[in-house]
Amino acid sequence: MKEIVTNSSDGVNFLLPEPGTNRGEASVVATGGRTRLILAGDIDLQMVRELNEAIAECEARALPLDIDMRHVTFMDSAGVATFARMITANTPLTPVRLLKPPRVVRYLFDITGLMASVELLEEDPAFSDPTRWADEPPTS
Repeated sequence: MKEIVTNSSDGVNFLLPEPGTNRGEASVVATGGRTRLILAGDIDLQMVRELNEAIAECEARALPLDIDMRHVTFMDSAGVATFARMITANTPLTPVRLLKPPRVVRYLFDITGLMASVELLEEDPAFSDPTRWADEPPTS
């Protein structure tokens, strides 16, 4: 059974891999004026098709992209190549921001030069931007 995680502050639901597996998962959500690609598990050859479909959905939204990688456990060359094509293409996804990527992703983006083409965020702007919720009524 897959674990559904709800971000209680914005109601976003996304899937984490089934317990005991590292199968990659990709979810796409809209947040404000950006699109968010949420990744979990192994980003490898087995999930490249799903990743490409998610990227196509992001491109169709024609908004800058945040890639939430905090739940990524592994990335192989197929994952790196997929991101390289996306990041270097002339698309409306720029500027691309990486949210909380694990060490393995940082290392791969560094040695391939991709890190120079993205913005690295250690904090999730959906939680750290106090003006994001300014239009919402106060909760008690």
